[in-house]
Amino acid sequence: MKVILFCGGLGTRIREYPESIPKPMIPIGHQPILWHLMNYYSQRGHNEFILCTGYKANVIKDFFLNYRPQAYADCIVSGFGTKIELLGKPEQDWRIALIDTGIWRNIGERLLAVREHVCNEEIFLANYSDGLSDVDLDDMIERFRNSDKLACFLAVRPHLSFHFADIQPNGSMRGFRTADRSDLWINGGFFLFRPGIFDFIRPGEELVQEPFTRLIEADALMAYKYEGFWRAMDTLKDRQILEDMVEQGAMPWRLTDAGSGHPARAVAGS
Repeated sequence: MKVILFCGGLGTRIREYPESIPKPMIPIGHQPILWHLMNYYSQRGHNEFILCTGYKANVIKDFFLNYRPQAYADCIVSGFGTKIELLGKPEQDWRIALIDTGIWRNIGERLLAVREHVCNEEIFLANYSDGLSDVDLDDMIERFRNSDKLACFLAVRPHLSFHFADIQPNGSMRGFRTADRSDLWINGGFFLFRPGIFDFIRPGEELVQEPFTRLIEADALMAYKYEGFWRAMDTLKDRQILEDMVEQGAMPWRLTDAGSGHPARAVAGS
């Protein structure tokens, strides 16, 4: 299946990183988070990507045009660098369409801009390109295929690290309580679509606002609830958590990690 990756917006800059680096290219370990996400899909059999670029599109394009796997993989070098032999299983080959969808377009507009690339697909995938998960993609796809829906999104628990203030009407404090996530689900940025989704998007609309509202009214949207590993890279703290995981070799989004086990299943009732 083709995978659309939204990686062209201005995004929220993560402090400590210069404006010259678009968010999907911020490194997690030796590779940008975009690479980790593409590896997640390719390990599950999806090797054809459509990158909706925009802001600093040249940085993303240069990365793939000048990609050298030997810079990241174990290898043997001889002939003073003229001969390079990669050790271990080579990375899967990716077919990547780099489409400049403009700087100021939102997600809905970017999806419309690449419509011709997926209009003949039965199902295609999409992602915000700023988060990672170990969700069982095969199961997610199978449930979606067996439904009559046009769109599906990954519903995850938010990471809440703050406390709620319990304040009386007169301003007095009753106390603080920890955030309760038991009834909270948010959009995790992993999507499945059928081409019929395009009939629900109008020019200029954001994806999860007006179009998703129409899908809900038509009973054409489903959520895949998942309580396993998921983390978006919205802050420097998020990036550091992912960085620490890579340094420790604990990368649940990678199927080949020793001891990672089979991806957890969706929770009951999803």
